[in-house]
Amino acid sequence: MAHEHILVVEDDEDILELITYNLRREGYTVTTAETGEDGLEKARVRPPQLVLLDLMLPKMDGLEVCRRLKEDEKTRAVPIIMVSAKGEESDVVSGLELGAEDYVSKPFRPRELVARVRAALRRGRVDEPGAAAERLDVDGMVIDPGRRTVSLGGKAVELTYTEFQVLHVLARRPGWVFTRYQIVDAVRGEDYPVTDRAVDVQMVGLRKKLGKYGKYIETVRGVGYRFRDSGGGAGAR
Repeated sequence: MAHEHILVVEDDEDILELITYNLRREGYTVTTAETGEDGLEKARVRPPQLVLLDLMLPKMDGLEVCRRLKEDEKTRAVPIIMVSAKGEESDVVSGLELGAEDYVSKPFRPRELVARVRAALRRGRVDEPGAAAERLDVDGMVIDPGRRTVSLGGKAVELTYTEFQVLHVLARRPGWVFTRYQIVDAVRGEDYPVTDRAVDVQMVGLRKKLGKYGKYIETVRGVGYRFRDSGGGAGAR
């Protein structure tokens, strides 16, 4: 049985009860909050292993809560799954840009939600067998999947979970062309409901953060993306 601590921020009592019941049945420890302010306070006092965050909260909405969680040193690395009745592309993209790890639309099936939670927690466990893969060094850009860090010429650069995963997936196979759907599957698992536009937004943000190294991520028109093959490829260290 699971023992991870999950914070659920949801203002609808019925949905909050449904989520809490199903998570506790799976063995998770659950803390609840009905406002963004209360959720932030509880996350800071006792940082959870994961946050389930409703977008449409009173006063402080879910996007603002997500932004503040990612800005706080204590909660920056905590994966966030956004839950909302709003399914427009702009909400999906906004959540991903702020660092959310996943997005579930209401109405949802409890089994699906639990599966998403389980997958997000599994991705966050860096001590799982095989998680600490070899570091990659591409002309001074060092990608360390074990520590989940990236440095450019010896200077650390801060990436979101998704940005790091995308970079690592591409860099492991220089010259290999990935479709947008393949990138989504590799980063978040099969059947993750993200649009082509959301992937493109991730690439724009990633290239910007990588500065001159952003040129290594090439767009293959009509297909997807690839990591530039510089001859010897990305060297393992």
